[in-house]
Amino acid sequence: MGKNIAFVVSSVKDYDVTIYDINPVDVEGGIRLSTKQLVEKGIVSEEELRERLSRICLVQDMDSERVKNADLVIEAVFENMELKQQTFAKLEERCRPDCIFCTNSSVMSPSEISKNLKHRDRFVGTHFWNPGHLIPLVEVVKTDATKDEVAQTVMDFMAGIGKKPALCNKDVPGFIANRLQHALWREAISIVENGIADAATVDMAIKNSFGLRLPQLAPLENSDMVGTDLTFNIHDYVLNYIEDSHKPSPLLTKMKEEGKMGFKSGEGFFKWDDEKIAKCNADLNSYLIKMLYNK
Repeated sequence: MGKNIAFVVSSVKDYDVTIYDINPVDVEGGIRLSTKQLVEKGIVSEEELRERLSRICLVQDMDSERVKNADLVIEAVFENMELKQQTFAKLEERCRPDCIFCTNSSVMSPSEISKNLKHRDRFVGTHFWNPGHLIPLVEVVKTDATKDEVAQTVMDFMAGIGKKPALCNKDVPGFIANRLQHALWREAISIVENGIADAATVDMAIKNSFGLRLPQLAPLENSDMVGTDLTFNIHDYVLNYIEDSHKPSPLLTKMKEEGKMGFKSGEGFFKWDDEKIAKCNADLNSYLIKMLYNK
């Protein structure tokens, strides 16, 4: 994710991008692997890729001048609260007082991550969606201390690098899009668990109905289209029957206990081998490229 974020930021010629890592990672190799399909389809030329790579520098010393003089830092370490807090504590000792700090976490509270910092007003969450170089959305999450002007600066920065920033005014678990996504996942898993339909049928139904129109017609716009009075009547009836458990599904719990962890183990709701996994990943990227670039 860090490499993909660096690649996206490098789209602006005036930006000098630094990746800090404790390991000697292959930045160019990683970015070339992520962007292979973009180059193959002519969306990014080899010349442009080389130019953008030339603006990205790897350092392994946090005391580097490139770190100390950063205007904005986007952290992309593992989803571990202590590690994130320690990383920002070290950065605050080194970076300028006006440097804006951003945490790329999909679930962890930016308020909690930043709670021990001295300058909490300059801290925001910036949740990039995977794959980070393709998915347009970045959720900009205000903490309980973020200044409005800092959040707006980050919103403007994200728009400037070609992203679609969404401001999350409250630091709540799941932010915006993950709350929506997992409400759907909970119901999808419940339908399988209760024998209403199997996993393949659930996914097929989503892909060939409302999932097909979501990029053009989102839920609240759709509600206005059919009428909020009809939405009320539907909800008044159907919400009594929709899954509302506050705990993970017993089916999901059973699968975890049995080691059925999807791609990781070769079996989850479906069975997977290396060929199927590679195809699934490649098909996703191809679909996103088609949707975004018509290529």
